[in-house]
Amino acid sequence: MTAFYRSIYFGYMKTVISVKVDKSVRDRARKVARKLGLPLSTVVNYQLKQFADDRKIEFRETLTPNAKTGKLLDEALRDIRENRKGKFSPAFDNAEDAIKWLNA
Repeated sequence: MTAFYRSIYFGYMKTVISVKVDKSVRDRARKVARKLGLPLSTVVNYQLKQFADDRKIEFRETLTPNAKTGKLLDEALRDIRENRKGKFSPAFDNAEDAIKWLNA
């Protein structure tokens, strides 16, 4: 019977990952998981699965980009507002026109 359980356990455990997390966040999450009767790994596994399935992540707080990313975003928004030709592709009805535009 023990051998059977071992094979299930090892078949279930696929891999181990190591991530850096703020200690206070880990401790708070571990405390909540413990109150719910769950191991923290189950919570993390569920969240990773949701992220992989949905291909998105939602944040409740506003994220501020670093200086380099902020500059790139500002430039892109300025290009959009000023409708700069050559920066953005027009809409195409067929692939041939799109290829001509790309090669121009």
